[in-house]
Amino acid sequence: MSPPEGTVLRVDESVRRIGDGLLLGGSPLRLVRLGGAGVRVFDRWVAGGAVNAGEQQLAQRLIASGLVHPQPPKGFGPQDVALVTPVKDDVARARRLLAATREVGERIVVDDGSASPVAEAELRHERPAGPAAARNAGWRRVGAELVAFVDADVEPEPGWLDPLLAQFADPAVAAVAPRIRSRPARGRLARYERDRSSLDLGARPAPVRPMSRVSYVPSAALVVRRAALEALGGFDQRLRFGEDVDLVWRMLDAGWEVRYEPDSVVRHDPRAGVRSWLRQRFEYGTAAAPLSLRHPGRLSCARLSRWSALAWGLAAGGRPAAAVAVAAVTTALFPRKLRSSGVPAAEALRLAGWGHVGAGRLLADAARRAWWPLAVVAALVSRRARRVVLAALLPCLAESAGRGPSWPLLRVLDDLSYGAGVWVGCLRERTLGPLRPQFTRDDQR
Repeated sequence: MSPPEGTVLRVDESVRRIGDGLLLGGSPLRLVRLGGAGVRVFDRWVAGGAVNAGEQQLAQRLIASGLVHPQPPKGFGPQDVALVTPVKDDVARARRLLAATREVGERIVVDDGSASPVAEAELRHERPAGPAAARNAGWRRVGAELVAFVDADVEPEPGWLDPLLAQFADPAVAAVAPRIRSRPARGRLARYERDRSSLDLGARPAPVRPMSRVSYVPSAALVVRRAALEALGGFDQRLRFGEDVDLVWRMLDAGWEVRYEPDSVVRHDPRAGVRSWLRQRFEYGTAAAPLSLRHPGRLSCARLSRWSALAWGLAAGGRPAAAVAVAAVTTALFPRKLRSSGVPAAEALRLAGWGHVGAGRLLADAARRAWWPLAVVAALVSRRARRVVLAALLPCLAESAGRGPSWPLLRVLDDLSYGAGVWVGCLRERTLGPLRPQFTRDDQR
């Protein structure tokens, strides 16, 4: 499919123009060459011009590469949307959500086994069946072409639907997700959630694809085309956690597109206490193993080149000179790999150097999350391992600058609790998939 005529394109912040005809950016990193006519069309788009007839193929190519993001002309309205909300013992916030979404055409509240029946609910499960079952029961009851799944602890901001609905002007789009920001509140945990909520995927739009900057979108707030739900059977009710990631990836496998649109904002209530927050992070981690079995190769603790892995492995093993030599030689050779693509040597050197740096950050994250049980055992018996563990904590300290002394502690607890969940899930499913790194080709960084 192609974006409809009249679509305005936003250039991704990562894009760098190299000369007149090369565009470099996106996630994963892409290099696209434009001819003379393509450069002129692209310049007009950058200046705010809309996509005209005959330009849609080029526009789709850049959209698929993640280099630009579409803003199609408005196609659907709020009356084309049905709201589906699963509720369990959360009546007050469900009523708040209903008050904030009066504009939609239909609203279905599904009571998933609340201790006292929810008066506003049109459907009720006598016993809790889980959010996937509640959402499935709700969307199968409505007749609207678009279904907005919104949890009871979420409150949309005014105008939240418009940016999402515009994306459905492209018939290839199956789902669009808003930005989910943590509601402002007092307390250290609330401040941390405001900065690093696992539901907040950032301020930049993106196509959703595995192993990219936005590899999934949560169903705490998600608008989905009913036709896609019918084709795929909705959420997998066997999954207690990660059912939203599974649905999104099945949509992509079926040829649909899924987009993240941060111009739409909803607010999510932060967890009331550290214990419930850590339990949530642990439970999210348990979903990694079943998802890796259903979607092989789409979950990994780190994705990096073999040369970067070798360089950082040598550094961790106490051979810094050899590590620097490997990084320097592979960086120096990288321009030869991109020469035929027309990438200047200076740009190729920059990519290679930052690729090694980024790989170090990924390995530090993996040491704090997926590998921390092994790292702790190693640190008990090895001074060198203790130094590696301390080095893995440095990114947390850098992030915490100006945020108070409790922020780095919460950051580490966040990683440890999620990683513990990953290990428990792997033991249950008897797989090591989420604990293994993935190695890219040398020219993929």
